[in-house]
Amino acid sequence: MADKNNIIIPPAIEIPYFDHGSKLSETIKNSSERRKMSKFKFVCRKIRNIILYRLAFFCPLNSWRIKMHRRRGVHIGKNVYIGQNCCIDNAYPEYIFIGDDVSLAGEVTVVAHINPYAHFKNVFESKVTPIVIEKGAWIGVKCTLVPGARIGEYASVAAGSVVNKKVPAYTLVAGNPAKKVFEYKDQMAQ
Repeated sequence: MADKNNIIIPPAIEIPYFDHGSKLSETIKNSSERRKMSKFKFVCRKIRNIILYRLAFFCPLNSWRIKMHRRRGVHIGKNVYIGQNCCIDNAYPEYIFIGDDVSLAGEVTVVAHINPYAHFKNVFESKVTPIVIEKGAWIGVKCTLVPGARIGEYASVAAGSVVNKKVPAYTLVAGNPAKKVFEYKDQMAQ
């Protein structure tokens, strides 16, 4: 699926339930097979991702945070602000899409995957689902976006909200789970 800017948004995919194994070598084997890459490439990618993730988390400069998240694989548009202490998916950053003129306040969490232990298989899916934050959206401090979240153009998410579905354009949502508060397209035109 392509968005308005012809960026290819991947479909949601099922992933195996969490099984880290009792040894590091088992974890690397399981994870590299799941990602369909060599063990060496997986380890190098994981180390790079962890280092850039932690540096971006604490970095005081927005432009550097943006560069580090892009290097991790997060798709980030122009004129984006990502606040300090934001957690952007550490396992599947390539499933996060942030449009132009978006603002993520501090301490926002964006997670594109759910990967529980197998004993939850009758309760929860194990999957990766893209998270899309469209042009001009504003995500308030300490919000959480989970698999299935899609924030419409110029939509706003109130501080502390949890979003797990589509938020229409020009709409303010709040709460856990986030619910529509009001629409403001007419006010934006003025």
